[in-house]
Amino acid sequence: MRNSMLMKSGIPLLIILVAIFAAALLISAKKPPEQKPVETKAFLVDAQQINSEDVRFKVYSQGNVLPKHQTNISTQVSGKVVEVSETFVAGGLFKKGDLLVRLEQEDYATDLKLAEAELAQAKAALTEEKARSKVAEQEWRSVNSTVAPELGLRKPQLATAQANVKAAEAKFERAKRNLKRTEIRAPYDGLVVSRNVDLGQFISTGSIVGSIYSTDQAEIRLPIPDSEMAFIDLKRQINKAAPVTLTASVAGKKKAWEAELVRSEGILDAGSRVIYVIAQLDDPYAREDIDKTPLRFGQFVQAEITGTQSQRLFVLPRNVLRLDNTVLQVTDAREVKISPVEVVRTNAQHVYISSGLDEESQVITSAVPNPYDGMKVRLPGDEVPASASPENDKEDDTSSIAAQEAAN
Repeated sequence: MRNSMLMKSGIPLLIILVAIFAAALLISAKKPPEQKPVETKAFLVDAQQINSEDVRFKVYSQGNVLPKHQTNISTQVSGKVVEVSETFVAGGLFKKGDLLVRLEQEDYATDLKLAEAELAQAKAALTEEKARSKVAEQEWRSVNSTVAPELGLRKPQLATAQANVKAAEAKFERAKRNLKRTEIRAPYDGLVVSRNVDLGQFISTGSIVGSIYSTDQAEIRLPIPDSEMAFIDLKRQINKAAPVTLTASVAGKKKAWEAELVRSEGILDAGSRVIYVIAQLDDPYAREDIDKTPLRFGQFVQAEITGTQSQRLFVLPRNVLRLDNTVLQVTDAREVKISPVEVVRTNAQHVYISSGLDEESQVITSAVPNPYDGMKVRLPGDEVPASASPENDKEDDTSSIAAQEAAN
């Protein structure tokens, strides 16, 4: 009985020992897998070849349209208003020399006649005194051989007569001017802003009869930030009449006008750090060209100033510029080169670089996490090493794209 029980308990143990022995035998007989060197592929990047180009910068600003001349018309003489022109109303257009207001002229015409009569009398007295002076000189020479005294030749009386003529002429000219001043005429082609007088009203000297604007030219005062002044050579621009494109919405439609940069105010505002330049537009109310859209005073416009001097610059996408003002380039050996650059200007889309890059070199346009000089990279289309399997290549490309997206 005991032997039977020992046999039954020893059989499982024997089976286990046989299994262990067989497993050890199989393991020892198995060949180890072939060891292959692991080859890491270079990081995949996108790049573009660059070349410098001529760039002419544009500076953007805005301002209100103003007349070149704004005049408050006042009277130089007093009198009653007897005539007001039909164009002398708010919004009325007039030409240079047009009559706007006429004052009563009778009293000034009378003063002119009196001045004319006084001038005639003074001239007659001068003629008479000249004759007396000549007679006195002849009489003195007939009785004396010495030099005649001035009083004997009536020279003081002659000088007085000459002075009286000049005084009468001045009085006559003033009376003539005063008569002319009773007619208030337009000093230029313009627009009536307001009128302060009417028929029958008596106005004194110096009274304001109305306000007018000139319409031959309009001016737009444009602020330019200090940071943008480097892109406009003000002296060169003004001498060459730099073009300025004005745009505004008129009757719900966007319109454009071509103006010129004519001058600078010459003072940099200490608070806002801007300098004001003046753009000039001829015939803003289209009085000479009826097909042209009028640009009215007070209109707010956007302005685009085009520079006259171009520069050779590299124009690249904005995202290639790193925070430390460097750009990643790819060498012929497919290595990263970190290049410090000099940035002239940036905007939302582009960066303009003057130096630090080579002509026809390649700049990396995709994101590269943690780049360093000499880092191995590859470009789309580069030959993949033969030892790398397609599966590994696909996996590497996917990880590269994921890294670029993470860096972005």
